[in-house]
Amino acid sequence: MSVHGLLDRRRTIAPPGFNRWLIPPAAMAVHLCIGEVYGFSVFNVPLTRLVGLTRSIPGSDWTIPEVGWIYSIALIMLGLSAAVLGRWVERVGPRKTIVASAVCFCGGLGLAAVGVAVHRIGLLYLGYGVLGGIGMGLGYIAPVSTLVKWFPDRPGMATGLAIMGFGGGALIGAPLGVELMSYFKSDGSVGVKEAFLVMAVAYGLFMLFGAFTIRVPAAGWRPEGYVPAARPGWHVTPADVHVEVAWKTLPFWLLWAVLCLNVTAGIGILGQASLICQDMFGVSATVGGGFAGLLSLFNMGGRLFWSSASDLTGRKAIYGVFFLLGACLYALIPTAQASHSVGLFILLTAAIISMYGGGFATTPAYLRDLFGTMHLGAIHGRLITAWSMAAVLGPQLVNYISTDRIDHGVPRAEAYNATMYVMAGLLLAGLACNLLIRPVDERFHHREADSPKPASVEA
Repeated sequence: MSVHGLLDRRRTIAPPGFNRWLIPPAAMAVHLCIGEVYGFSVFNVPLTRLVGLTRSIPGSDWTIPEVGWIYSIALIMLGLSAAVLGRWVERVGPRKTIVASAVCFCGGLGLAAVGVAVHRIGLLYLGYGVLGGIGMGLGYIAPVSTLVKWFPDRPGMATGLAIMGFGGGALIGAPLGVELMSYFKSDGSVGVKEAFLVMAVAYGLFMLFGAFTIRVPAAGWRPEGYVPAARPGWHVTPADVHVEVAWKTLPFWLLWAVLCLNVTAGIGILGQASLICQDMFGVSATVGGGFAGLLSLFNMGGRLFWSSASDLTGRKAIYGVFFLLGACLYALIPTAQASHSVGLFILLTAAIISMYGGGFATTPAYLRDLFGTMHLGAIHGRLITAWSMAAVLGPQLVNYISTDRIDHGVPRAEAYNATMYVMAGLLLAGLACNLLIRPVDERFHHREADSPKPASVEA
């Protein structure tokens, strides 16, 4: 049998009696690998010392801003590739998609290693940034849409299981990267090149495990005892919506804004967690690093907790909690700083980051409620462009506002207080968008006899 035949979507259809609980581990295996992007910061300083080895040599070594673009490009490409290739993902199925994801993501690590070896940062932009970002986009949406189809009775919990893996990728990727660099470090190398190559091989094997374990349910399959029920109080659209129609409706763009605002508020804090803690409370870099690791745990745990809770309350209600409670918590952070209460600060930020992660995990189920499962992967791919936008907006808001205040004489410990109020305002704007979301109007519902046709933005 050819490789093409082995990857064919028809060969991934589950036989009768297949245990659907085999799907979450397969999905998590993929997401734990591509979630390594959250731990990329461990390579930042070593990448600025490839020539100097023990210190960065101006004019010869790369700078932190130059290296920082690798991470930004990867997240931008994650969103763009998911949007552009979403239809292809739905057509070819999860197995071929995850194999393509592994080739791109691990191939990108390999090309980045070559870039390190020849000291050409453009190859890191192309490898880890562009190629790796495409791999992340493919690997992100394929397992999620598959899980929703396997768990129509608990879509929030199912997507939380997978996306929890993405949030936890740094818990494996960051220490693994540090250990590998330490092991391969020598008088002539900081160990980054070798670390990239080992990670490419290891992640490739885990992703292939996910690819060949995952299955799609047969047409018409339902869990035993499950009876679909219309739940208008939960704002569920009682039909599927075609992807070419879905993205032209008002509910899609309101949910796009909801995701963008939630992520913008959270990622700005998550990306600078260690530095913010050090500046606000004068703690050591070690304590700041431990704080960042703690937030990663809450980011990971929040994805499963909040998405599972949404199966009981509905997605709209959970997002209402994210925005209303989150805004209040952000507004309290300056109080924690003024009272020098590190414990209160950790409690507030941990709760905020848990809801940041919960927003990611709840979104696919929210999409399923609004647009059905027919083109869920493709619609999810287009929605993820909100993440790409937020990945630029969030860190820049934190960096520019805090830097401007410091330049104007505000003590470093108080420089982030204004940012916290801005984040609270963003969450209140997200609350307004969430309250406006309604089920998709019936004129946009897909009918088998219909071919997709253009639709104006829903009023």
